[in-house]
Amino acid sequence: MSTVRFGAHMDDDARRQALYDGDVFVYEPTPATQELCGFARTLIEKAFAPHDPRLIHQSLGVEQCVAILAELKPRFIHHPHCKELLAEILRDFGCDTEKTYFDVPRLRSAMPNDYLTSGIAYAFHAHRDTWYSAPFCQLNWWLPIYELTEENCMAFHPRYWRQPVKNTSRTYNYARWNEEGRKTAAAQIKSDTREQPHAEEPLELEPSMRLLCPPGGLILFSGAQLHSTVPNTSGVARYSIDFRTVHQGDAAARRGAPNIDSASTGTTMRDYIRVRDLAHLPESLIEDHDVEGAKGYRGPIATVRQ
Repeated sequence: MSTVRFGAHMDDDARRQALYDGDVFVYEPTPATQELCGFARTLIEKAFAPHDPRLIHQSLGVEQCVAILAELKPRFIHHPHCKELLAEILRDFGCDTEKTYFDVPRLRSAMPNDYLTSGIAYAFHAHRDTWYSAPFCQLNWWLPIYELTEENCMAFHPRYWRQPVKNTSRTYNYARWNEEGRKTAAAQIKSDTREQPHAEEPLELEPSMRLLCPPGGLILFSGAQLHSTVPNTSGVARYSIDFRTVHQGDAAARRGAPNIDSASTGTTMRDYIRVRDLAHLPESLIEDHDVEGAKGYRGPIATVRQ
């Protein structure tokens, strides 16, 4: 069972190791996280005006909603102000600005019931990010934009931290996904036909661990944690932000969470930029992770903490 640490104060080296060992951290809002979520809220409410974005399922048809999200999400993701705020957040949390790299922040939406659960508003089944070609030193930073409830949040399934799951990650290659799958997201309205890694065996997802933090609060966890989107029965849409980080030293030394069941190929490492100056990771390091098949990076040889 993972340990949940609320507001824990420790240096980044110790925190990263605890995350690689399966712990999950929860933090109260900071000025920078509040500004990021406020900026996202402004864009969302302007895009859906005059409708309440949390009740958009009552106001717009699915196709209209998809058209708005198809413009809104890239606008947020690639806005230069987001990069500035992410750098500020990471500095505030004590990350080494020379060795910490981050990717663009994603704006997520989880609509109520079955209004829209595919494509651009994909409701993620239980998965590890490492099934999606993520390095085993990847850390996930997740922030709610509006109030959460236990009926529209994210769920963790910590029993599977130590237990392998038979899955289809062997079929997933990140470069191929960027070329084929991501481009068709807005077209996946009634169902999502894109090939994505998923479990090949029944999972016991309850009891789950559902962590609620206020808007601008932050949940920090390893990309190797099994997690999922809770089926939204709250009656209101959930909007959230997530981004990822990698530490260059950990990537080079292959420190990170243990790999117990991931077999994807390719790498997401080209997505990351340095906090200090937005430079990309060294190509030699990326190439070390960007290998195919049996030679692929499988994470460090490690013993999972009991």
